[in-house]
Amino acid sequence: MSLLEGILTRLKTMQESMEDAERYFEQNGVRKCKVNYYAKTKSFELKIFNEDGKTDAFQFDNIDMVAIEIFDLLQGEES
Repeated sequence: MSLLEGILTRLKTMQESMEDAERYFEQNGVRKCKVNYYAKTKSFELKIFNEDGKTDAFQFDNIDMVAIEIFDLLQGEES
């Protein structure tokens, strides 16, 4: 399974639970981001953990856009 497929699978599972959900994405044991799914609004919130200790937060209503952002974040670390 590719990295992008794995990300999409996790996000779809969150969406299909029909409840608010939270999931962390890690790389080499380091948390890179957290995704919250809000069932009532059917939206995602992506919080990216920066190296300086700060957090950037983004709102999405499209599962594909969230997956791409997470993929780019994790893929960028591998390069």
